[in-house]
Amino acid sequence: MPELPEVETVRRGLNQLTLNQEITGGDVLLDRTIAYPFSVGEFIHGIKGSAIATWYRRGKYLLAELSPSAKEDAGIKGRGDAESEVIAASSPRHPVTASPSLTGYLGAHLRMTGQLLWLHRDEPLHKHTRVRLFFGDQQELRFVDQRTFGQMWWVPPNVAVETAITGLAKLAVDPFSPEFTVDYLAQKLKNRRRPIKTALLDQSVVAGLGNIYADEALFKSGILPETLCTNLQLEQIKALRTAIVQVLEASIAAGGTTFSNFLNVKGVNGNYGGVALVYNRAGEPCRVCGNLIQRTRLGGRSSHFCPECQH
Repeated sequence: MPELPEVETVRRGLNQLTLNQEITGGDVLLDRTIAYPFSVGEFIHGIKGSAIATWYRRGKYLLAELSPSAKEDAGIKGRGDAESEVIAASSPRHPVTASPSLTGYLGAHLRMTGQLLWLHRDEPLHKHTRVRLFFGDQQELRFVDQRTFGQMWWVPPNVAVETAITGLAKLAVDPFSPEFTVDYLAQKLKNRRRPIKTALLDQSVVAGLGNIYADEALFKSGILPETLCTNLQLEQIKALRTAIVQVLEASIAAGGTTFSNFLNVKGVNGNYGGVALVYNRAGEPCRVCGNLIQRTRLGGRSSHFCPECQH
């Protein structure tokens, strides 16, 4: 499943390729991919004629501001230092309703196997293509999703964004937000009698973190995945908070992780998997101590760890 680094990688690619370009139409090949509005026709009608001003990320959600036309200032705002400014771009505004100057928001969640690919209209359709958004110069943005769990939304300017995309209201702070402090994380984990690995997968604790980077962060902080949250000391929480940010930054720099389905908007694999510390490396030697990486299951999910480096 694409996690924060993969979604951030897609966001950056979309901001490079799609800004200020008018959506001239679209085609929905699988109706249930459209989560809002409930009419596919209304979805296409709502986005048609709009231009993408900029893309944001909230946890694992992608949100595009739609403007009535391709305004010059939208291009300046969206490009600028977007490639290096992870914090600003991944901590978007939380509008109660869309701004009157906008034509709404376009939202997407990749879920397990979703891909957003920027392609020429003549490119053969992948059999798992679910939605096509048409742009000028025969370009299109395709939503490809093998498992069909991914979703897209068009939120009209008179509708509260978090009312339409209900998962946004449940998200915790972003790991790149100034609010993601040691005190914040300590408070979130306080009195929780559950394994720390399970807690880190809870999007109401940390937004955007998933199985891969939870394993990696726990390794870097020296904490076993089954350690109960209530048993963590403050120094461990400090180390964990630092490790989460470092691991995510490293993966974003590598273009995310590809173990099966993830591709960026140009169809390129992510490179972080080749340098992962523990994830998907069961039975291989630890990159630090040489002991074999072990695998266990917590809450129905695999966890990878080094029994020597983590305590």
